[in-house]
Amino acid sequence: MSTDEDGGIQLEYGVDDKPPLPKSILLGLQHVAVMIVPATAVAYVVAGGVGLAPADTAYIVQMVLLFSGLATIVQAYTVGPVGARLPIVMGSSFTFVGASISIGADFGMAAVFGAILVTGFVVEGLIGWQFKRIKPFFPPLVTGLVVVIIGLYLVPVAMDYAAGGADAADFGALHHIGLAGLVLAIAVGLNMFTRGVTRLLSILVAIVVGYVAALAAGLVDFGAVGDAAWVSLPAPTRFGFEFEPIAIVTFAFLFLVSAMETVGDMSGVTAAEGRNPTNEEFRGGLFTDGLLSSIGAVFAAFPITSFSQNVGIVNFTGVMSRHVVGIGGVFLAVLGLSPKVGAAVTTIPSAVFGGAVLLMAGMVAASGFRLVITNADLDRRNTVVVAVSLGLGLGIATTPEALSGLPSAAETFFGQPVIVTALSALLLNTFVPGEQSPLFDARVPEADADADTDADAAAAGPTDD
Repeated sequence: MSTDEDGGIQLEYGVDDKPPLPKSILLGLQHVAVMIVPATAVAYVVAGGVGLAPADTAYIVQMVLLFSGLATIVQAYTVGPVGARLPIVMGSSFTFVGASISIGADFGMAAVFGAILVTGFVVEGLIGWQFKRIKPFFPPLVTGLVVVIIGLYLVPVAMDYAAGGADAADFGALHHIGLAGLVLAIAVGLNMFTRGVTRLLSILVAIVVGYVAALAAGLVDFGAVGDAAWVSLPAPTRFGFEFEPIAIVTFAFLFLVSAMETVGDMSGVTAAEGRNPTNEEFRGGLFTDGLLSSIGAVFAAFPITSFSQNVGIVNFTGVMSRHVVGIGGVFLAVLGLSPKVGAAVTTIPSAVFGGAVLLMAGMVAASGFRLVITNADLDRRNTVVVAVSLGLGLGIATTPEALSGLPSAAETFFGQPVIVTALSALLLNTFVPGEQSPLFDARVPEADADADTDADAAAAGPTDD
């Protein structure tokens, strides 16, 4: 078992450790169980907003699962320079939902996938290629705040799930809240009061118990399972490609945000070891984001990026093994080839996932705070950076209509809490003198500081005690 480092947590398994295969399979399934509904929800939301046929919706869901699995495997084991060799679960991000709906409705899905194809690897590949040069602009103070806002931003989403789903006719019904509370209580109880495999699998056990309770209450619908095929292979260029300038510019900005989210998530994962990712890890992780997103667009998958909920699992369970996550990636890829299996998984009620995601969102935010606190002194300067960045980000998250007077493009761009928090932290940290700034050096050599103190005392003259 790995030991904790400065600022890290006590790890049950380190990044290169290999738990026994049965335990690894269960731990991998735990990662899949937590992210599968939020990841596929992106496809359902966009398809509903654009008005796609059920067959097209099912196909996009299948491709999201397939490429989430492939990208997760690449992150765990790498292909050349692509991949970080870290336990990073990949999935489709809500960052792209609004733009996908508006562009898909105005120009068609061909324009959406054309924009993803062009901008995915160009933007994130360029950032990854030059990350060694731009890394000084993303110290733990900045990346930690990105992790914090990602976690806090997920809390309302988790609460929607816990209440039965935002579109549920019985939203907030007692049985939904009861299921979510049951899952949350079991996960926390097993993690805090048990040891060994029970603690490690606390989230998966909680989801299984919640699912059984939902079955007993008659809240599970198996209709979609019977209608789904057993096997379905990818079909390239199903929707075709169009290259609309406004779509390309919009997705280029969003991939910049996605890159910052990935930087934050990677920092959240390595925070378990009390460190920031290396240049090679950052570069490989960003390459995976961009390359797999562009390739996935050929097969009609939405952009693939790191999944914040699973960062919480790493910190919650203390299992940092990339081999566990690699097994989870295999499961995701298999689900992507079998619509029937995927349909069976999605029968799990939203409230059951809500209890788990709520816990994970809080753990993501907590890991971000730990990253900030262990790597940056919260002096006056850094406290102001934290206050302004989180204040603006949470303000946008809670009151997005405050930007309704802006031009449409600006409202879309600045209406993203992660963008606002990241840009605020980046600009303030860069241009305000301080130890974390890449442009200024706040450290005063000790000898010089003593000399300055003596000079000040001499200038002040004698004083009375």
